[in-house]
Parts: sequence; structure tokens; C-alpha cells
Amino acid sequence: MAIEGVSKLFGGFRALNKVNLSIKKGEFFSLLGPSGCGKTTLLRILAGFESPDTGSVCFDGMDVLSLPPNRRQANTVFQNYALFPHLTVFENVAFPLRLRKRSGGEVNSRVQDYLRLVQLDTHAYKKPNQLSGGQKQRVAIARALINEPSVLLLDEPLSALDAKLRQHMLIELDQIHDKIGITFIYVTHDQQEALSVSDHIAVMDQGNILQVGTPQEIYESPATGFVARFIGETNLYDGQVVSVKKIPPAEIGGAAEYMAELEISGLGRIKVTTVDAVEDGQQVAFTVRPEKVLISKEKPATKRDDINLFQGFVEEPIYSGFQTKFYVKINDTVMIRVIKQHAKYSDEGPGIVWKDSVYLSWSANDGYIVGSADGAVP
Repeated sequence: MAIEGVSKLFGGFRALNKVNLSIKKGEFFSLLGPSGCGKTTLLRILAGFESPDTGSVCFDGMDVLSLPPNRRQANTVFQNYALFPHLTVFENVAFPLRLRKRSGGEVNSRVQDYLRLVQLDTHAYKKPNQLSGGQKQRVAIARALINEPSVLLLDEPLSALDAKLRQHMLIELDQIHDKIGITFIYVTHDQQEALSVSDHIAVMDQGNILQVGTPQEIYESPATGFVARFIGETNLYDGQVVSVKKIPPAEIGGAAEYMAELEISGLGRIKVTTVDAVEDGQQVAFTVRPEKVLISKEKPATKRDDINLFQGFVEEPIYSGFQTKFYVKINDTVMIRVIKQHAKYSDEGPGIVWKDSVYLSWSANDGYIVGSADGAVP
């Protein structure tokens, strides 16, 4: 699928701004962003429910913008299921085949196949009001798949479910994708959902595509301050480059990198590696994920020159069972968030509590320069 130069205005509001995307056949591809970023508008254009002001949308090399929704090889699963309350599960799933006037034998065989796929074959003759939210969503998925589309469009399909059921349904959705192998395009504002199941993710904001990549690329190497903040938690600071040293490829066994030293207001000097060339005096933003920062009561014994080391006081420890999040105050203006994962209880050592003096450290390789911080302050 190729989306090229797609823009959409609603009055004076620009919902999409020259969006370009390439989605491989069979991918589980997520459109991720906050409410109002344009992801649902883009999905509706793919489905044929909206028309763009400019641009093209091609399925398998054919521009489909002139085709009505029923003639596109794409079906949509909506947030609210859109089931017929007076029909049984069987008849809801059979409805697209009945519209196409398929024979009774074909309808029966295919409906049973797809009900087995979504594990609802024992609920075939129940009405929607007799089903749980997760079961209703599976009926909607089976109905969308029964015409065997090339693309399944999913518009925040799990948003109406509670947290535990969402996780369960997400696993089932991924398994269904693996079994049938068609392209899934999944709209969500939930970062964990997108990271869990996607082959690739497009992060959107204000009608723009900010970054496209694998879940690991999006999380570990955010392109902008917005992406760094939106995908999980992070520490994000504005800074200025004060020195740059090129690291020869022979020293790192790959492409050349740069070791940059940044001046962060209120924090001081930090070191960070980057594959992108930066210049002395350049204004940049720096991010480091909380789980990359090590916390200890004792000063770490290290002779490595690529380690960033700071001392501060625990302002707030938040215990969550599998981890503890620490808010560590370096001075009056800078706070660093740290996440410590818990392994074995006996291995945790002396507890770190409120007001403790602690040392924070991280490698230059664990931080990242992300261009502009968009004015964000941790």
C-alpha cells in the first residue's frame, strides 16, 4: 500500500498534512498518536469514508480513491462493534456473504470457519446482548474478515474494553493476524498496544508523520522530542553542544559515530553518542529513558570515560511491585526519573527511600539526541 501526499482540511483545520506512507503487504502496521492527530481521518480515507483534498492511495499499485468503500479490498472494525442487535452471532458474521448472495452451503461453511478462528463457534446462536465486550469485538472482527479483504482497518478496536481484557484481546488479534496473513492497519493512542503487536509504527501529531519505524527503533531512537515523550516515559532536556569527537568505525565495529558533550542547564555536562553529525554551539535536545539510569547509594566504581555520573536526593519513590520509580532531584531545577526493575527480593540490597542521597549513572550510548525538545521540561 502506498499513501502519497495525502492532505485533508475540515474548514480551517488541517487534519492531515501531505502524509506519505508505504505499508508492506501482510504487515501489522499501527498509526499511533494522541486524540486529534489525524490517525482516524487517515484510516477513514483508506476505507473510503472520507476523500482527501490532495494525494493518492494505492492498493497493490492501483489508486482506489475513486472507488466506493464496498469496492475496495478493505474492511473496517470500529470502536463500537456496529453489530446488528436483532441478529445472532452467526447471522452477524454471515451478513456480508448474504449481501453477495452466496449459497447457503458456502455461508454455513465459511461462517463456521471464521467463528472457529475467533473462538466463538459455541456462541453462534447467541444475540449480541448475551456477549461480553471482548466477544462482541471478536464477532466484529470475524464479520470484517469473512469477505477475505486484502486489508483490515482497525479503528481503536479495544478502547471500550477494560485493561486486562484489552491485553488478552491484543494477543488474540496478533494471533489472528499471524494465521490469516493479510495487512492489518491499527489505529491507537495506546503506546503499549502499538509496541506489543506492530511490525512498524507511524507516530503522528497534528496531521504529520513524525517517525516511522519498528517498535524498537521508535522506542530506542526517537526522532523528535514529541516521539520520545509520547512513547513511554523519558527524561528530556534542552542543551547545547560544547564539543564533538568522531569515533572511527574500527573502534566500534560499525559505522562512524560521534561522541558529543552537551551543556544542560541546571544539570551540567553530559556525554552522548550519536550517528548524526552535530556541531559546536548547536541547540539540541537530549533524552535518556528512566530504565537506562542506574541508581545506587554508593558511588559507582568505574574508570570508563563514557559514563555520566550525578548525585542527588530521592524526592519521591513509587513502588509498583515489579519496579520502583524514583524521582531524583539533582538541584532546584532538574529532576531525573529512574526506573529500577525488581528481580529477586533477596538481590535488591539496601532499600533506597525518601530523602536518601543517591548516585545516578548511565552510559553515553544509552542517551539520545532528538533534535528539538519542543520546549518540554521533565
